[in-house]
Amino acid sequence: MSQPAAVNVAMSPAQWAMLITLSIVFGGSFFFNGVIVRDLPPLTIVFFRVALAAVALHLYLRATGRALPWSGAVWRMFFAMGALNNVIPFTLIVYGQTQIASGVASILNAMTPLFTVVVAHCWTDDEKLSGPRIAGVFAGLGGVAVMMGGATVGGGWGTVAAYMACLGAALAYGFAAVYGRRFRKAAIDPLAVATGQVTASSVLMLPLMLAVDRPWTLAMPEVDSVLALVGLAIVSTAFAYLLYFRILSGAGATNLSLVTFLVPVSAILLGIAFLDEVLLPRHMIGMALIGVGLALVDGRLFRRRIPPVP
Repeated sequence: MSQPAAVNVAMSPAQWAMLITLSIVFGGSFFFNGVIVRDLPPLTIVFFRVALAAVALHLYLRATGRALPWSGAVWRMFFAMGALNNVIPFTLIVYGQTQIASGVASILNAMTPLFTVVVAHCWTDDEKLSGPRIAGVFAGLGGVAVMMGGATVGGGWGTVAAYMACLGAALAYGFAAVYGRRFRKAAIDPLAVATGQVTASSVLMLPLMLAVDRPWTLAMPEVDSVLALVGLAIVSTAFAYLLYFRILSGAGATNLSLVTFLVPVSAILLGIAFLDEVLLPRHMIGMALIGVGLALVDGRLFRRRIPPVP
């Protein structure tokens, strides 16, 4: 999702609690995927994720007296945003998790802000790369290189394809962040944007799922997979959007961006605790380098260390 102009304010304990909760909710999406991919194919998972989330968000909009805009121009934007922010990245991540651990997928997804600054540099006039941001991008890419080193030895080219799929998802999110600036300029309610894009994503995913997965031929999934799918849609998508915008309105985009640092932590801990996943040393080194890259792109740590010029 795109964000309004950054607001750098001190967060209250309640806002910190919401931010940590959001990181767990986002990290939970990788955990839920890790459970569901054992029983269902990627396109089916993504369709039910966005469709159930769309139903939940429509009900919330109705309960709060809000409404979606219905102009053709706005819905064309919803479909474009749905493709960039949901259909493409969700599908690539789920495919990736058929081959690699959820914690590894979450670390690769942390490349999103680094790809975003590159996309913004190429496609906007007011968000150009600076020296620290360039260094951050290269640090992140170095982390990916370390993580992928030896991947063909451990899992073959299927593992490499899974890494590339997760990186492709992060790149799609980068394009979505830049494209999403159009909604801010159009003054559309962010929650309406969230609802519109998952609705459009459901429309896009339905024929793909029916044509490719042929869900009527699939075996009935296990109960834990069904529960995980509901959790993925309601908790890690619909509720995540509500919490996201609550933090955004109170603490600002700059503070909200801290969630990027926290999501891999929750995803890794959930994967280790419940999915018996193990991270290799190269994954931890790669995560550390990506974390350095994120810190360089974010810039706050370094701004606080440098005293202001009198």
